[in-house]
Amino acid sequence: MKLLLASQSASRRAMLTAANVPFVAVSAGVDEESAKAALLGEGLAARDMADALAELKAIKVSSGEGQALVLGCDSVVALEDGSMLDKPRDRAEAGAHLRRLSGKRHELVSAAVMAEGGRPVWRVVDRARMHVRPLSEAFIETYLDLEWPEISGCVGCYRIEGPGAQLFSRIEGSQFTVLGLPLLPVLDYLRVRGVMAS
Repeated sequence: MKLLLASQSASRRAMLTAANVPFVAVSAGVDEESAKAALLGEGLAARDMADALAELKAIKVSSGEGQALVLGCDSVVALEDGSMLDKPRDRAEAGAHLRRLSGKRHELVSAAVMAEGGRPVWRVVDRARMHVRPLSEAFIETYLDLEWPEISGCVGCYRIEGPGAQLFSRIEGSQFTVLGLPLLPVLDYLRVRGVMAS
């Protein structure tokens, strides 16, 4: 069975490649801004938001792909006050996000949904607790000099596989989840479906 990844995320592609998963990455073709706005209007919590967006991407690709198994993913950053951060629109907004995160804890929620024939057949949602150390203005500017625009597609403005690791005093949870994909449960399901050897 063919596996399609409904994502152009470099970190998700890298995780699947490193785990020796056979897949083809395709664009989900979803207007994420409109979808998020609609879901926020429904008052969804971070967990449900990530799950709904992952499902939307998986179903959109799966509807036109016959018997392929399609993996849709999404990640959401949830602050302690209940608000959520989106990907930064520009460097100034990235700096504002980092200032909001500085010295505080937040949750990163990553969801994965498998779809087949235009309907969801499996899902998982995982969370990581991220403890950001206090960040000085000088550090934030130096960090953005180094990481912008590469982090423009990252909720939370970090890539923990790179300099983003310096933002944190502690991380509780799976590194795979932080990178945007609860990889181990996904691998289990791929074995169940015969995409990978068990």
